[in-house]
Amino acid sequence: MSNLADAFIAAVSCRDADALRATLAAEVRFFSPVVFKPYEGAELVGTILAEGAMKVFEDDFTYLHRFEDSTRRTAALVFRATAAGKLLDGLDLLTFDGDGQIVELRVMVRPISALQALAGAMQERFQVLGLLPG
Repeated sequence: MSNLADAFIAAVSCRDADALRATLAAEVRFFSPVVFKPYEGAELVGTILAEGAMKVFEDDFTYLHRFEDSTRRTAALVFRATAAGKLLDGLDLLTFDGDGQIVELRVMVRPISALQALAGAMQERFQVLGLLPG
């Protein structure tokens, strides 16, 4: 029996952008650790994750712990990674719809020095992707 987050974890672990995008519901909302307002929609969120985060995190990205509640269709994934030369700990909080696709993703990162480095690296990617003015 598969768990809710299996496809997402596999896509992230293999850095498979297409598989990652396939885990997202059309109406997905992404809550970044850097900005208050969520990003919305599978196209935008897929781009942020596949062309932003997957390019910014170094090869050591690893999920360490996983907690799921199938009744509430939620999962919490604890990860460790390096971004912009800073080691960080993070948490992905996922909510799934009835079809098993992600409708909400909240990411939290610590410590603040790593969050600041991650924010700077993501801002650079956003400029490259045309998501921010140059």
